[in-house]
Amino acid sequence: MASGYGLNGGVSRCFPFWQEYMSCYVINQHDPEARAKGVCAPRLEDYYECLHHKKEYARTVAIQKALRKAEAAHPRENAPKLGQIRSLGLIGKEEETKSLLGTTQTTFA
Repeated sequence: MASGYGLNGGVSRCFPFWQEYMSCYVINQHDPEARAKGVCAPRLEDYYECLHHKKEYARTVAIQKALRKAEAAHPRENAPKLGQIRSLGLIGKEEETKSLLGTTQTTFA
């Protein structure tokens, strides 16, 4: 909020950016050269980024897109090895289990 008060009564997260922009605007409002150059534009851009996070969102989307593209280029690079699957007890562990327990498996009727 531009008033400076946040939802919990303290200073809102973007209020310092708003103050910085307003101080620039007040100083340069009567200077046509400064207004033509857009001296305060970066400060206003920072304030809008604080409010809406559009650059942050665009960067996150670009990173996710690059990650998906890299994973698609090498789809089975991180596939589990046969030894890893066996260590989970999914394949061929019955004999090892019998030898470790020293008993035979009994079925309960």
